[in-house]
Order: sequence, then structure tokens, then C-alpha cells
Amino acid sequence: MELSKPHPAPPRWKEQFMLIREMRSKLIAAVDTMGCDRPQDRDIDPKSRRLTVLISLMLSSQTKDETTSAAVTGLAQRLGGVITLEGLLGASDELVQEAICKVGFWRRKTVYIRQSMEKLRDEFGGDVPKTVDELCSLPGVGPKMAFLCLQNAWDINVGIGVDTHVHRITNRLGWHKPPTTTPEQTRLNLQSWLPKEYHAEINHMLVGFGQALCYPVGPRCDLCELAEKKLCPSRSKVGKVEGRREVMWKKEEGGEVKVEVEEIGELSGRREIIVDVPGEGSAEVDVKVEEGEGEVNEIVEEVEKAAEGKEVDGRVRDALDW
Repeated sequence: MELSKPHPAPPRWKEQFMLIREMRSKLIAAVDTMGCDRPQDRDIDPKSRRLTVLISLMLSSQTKDETTSAAVTGLAQRLGGVITLEGLLGASDELVQEAICKVGFWRRKTVYIRQSMEKLRDEFGGDVPKTVDELCSLPGVGPKMAFLCLQNAWDINVGIGVDTHVHRITNRLGWHKPPTTTPEQTRLNLQSWLPKEYHAEINHMLVGFGQALCYPVGPRCDLCELAEKKLCPSRSKVGKVEGRREVMWKKEEGGEVKVEVEEIGELSGRREIIVDVPGEGSAEVDVKVEEGEGEVNEIVEEVEKAAEGKEVDGRVRDALDW
């Protein structure tokens, strides 16, 4: 389906897009490692990998990436380590349900998987189909899953996969006039004006942005560069941030130092400092604390100096073996 009249490209959309891309490169999001479009094991044979992508997407509906990832891993383990068509056809419903019982609508999805695997065997030569219409003929597979499956299983880009994150964020950005009310409307609008070179990446980019910063409730506009540059019409003034979800940023080389301090067993008056400095690796420092946290704080300060390339106290350098 296509719009009879293309939606006009929003003003400054590319500036917004590129800034989100830049922020995403620094954010830690579940979709980056556990996304349903990215099977954990990329060393399996291509046919099994394509099937794993399809199964992951089928399980992902109404389910968080973390739960979907665990279900796919559990299913693979129960099938001997790899998800294959033969393994799924030979598996009992009970075995499949045991692996996927924490995903949303798991009973219904068990039926969909059974019916879809039979269809793959009987109509598609035992492999994942290569067109949107063929994929949508499988029980439990809709357009969003079909577009993402083609992109990640076959490297075929024929449309944009739109989920709740893409739908919500593009409306927050003011990319739809009037605002869209369904993901399908959002998809048709986006496909009518967004250059095809960006179609393959927009889903993954915005899903991670929605997971890590632009939350459905209580978005962290206080940390968003779009809000800072007044590029988001939905930006809000953020008051107290205590109790709000924490934003996880990737470390940049030469960047911040992670210092954790924890008690060591029964050794009263002693602390272990675990130091992780980019470019230097990790080390443990066992120090005696004479008065409160004084000495610990001193060592933390010295480690931070080291990360900035400054001279540090000899005892810290010796302890870290730098």
C-alpha cells in the first residue's frame, strides 16, 4: 500500500534524524543486544539464522526485548542449541510452551509457530519467504514483522517496520500532520517522504531511543539534545528527576571512570576499590580506611586524574600496576 498523495517532508527532519542517530551511538538500549530482529548467535548457518529472526519477531509482539531474547535462547537450548525447521516440527507443544511461557500471548503464539512451520515446509521449501505478502500469509505475522524480517533475514529493504516506539516518537517530533493514530498510518506517511537510504535503520534507531531516553512516560527531556536545541515540539520542562528511570550512556575512550566501592567480607575497616579506566583496563585496590571514606575518596580522585592523563599518587600507580 502507498499513499495516493505523499505526505510532505517535515521541516528540519534531517537535522532531527541525525541528532537522534548521534545520541543513539552513545546510549545503551536493550534492542542493541537483545532485539528480536537480531539473533544472538550469528555463527549459525544462514537458513537457521533466518528462521531464528522470524521466530524472534513472532514472539516479540506485546513483549519486551529482554523477555523475547530469553525465550529464543531457551527455545534454542531445548532444540539442541539451534532453532531449525525440523526441530520445531518435531517438538511438542509442551516443549515450545515451556520455553516461551513468559512472552505475551504464549499459548496463541505456540499455535502460530506450529502452523507457520508447517506452511514453511509445505509451501516455501523449508525456508523463510522473501516477500512481504508471503510472510504476511504466515499466522501471527503482520507488516511490521515482515519488513523487519526481510531486512534482517534477507537484507531486502522494501518498507519501514513501525512499532509503538517509532509511532510515538515520530508523532512527538511532529513528523505527521495531522498526527497519526495507528502504526500503519505512520508507516505509510514515513515511506512516502523518508529517503529509502534511511528505511532500514529507522526502526532500530528509534526503538533504542525510546527504550533508553524518550520513554513513553516521563521522557528524559532534561538529557535530550533535541530538547536542548529546541528541535522537538513535544519537549517538556523536567522538574525533579529523582526516581525517574536512569539513562545508561556508553563509555567513550578516555571518558568517565567507573569506580565501585564495596565491603570485603569480615575485614572491618578495609575496602576494595574496583577501577575501570578506558584504555587501561580494570584493577582492584585493597586499601585500609582509617577514618570513614577519606582515603577512599582520595584514591578515587587520583584515579580520575589518571584517566585525564595527569600525574597520580605513587601508591595508586603501584596498586594499579601502571
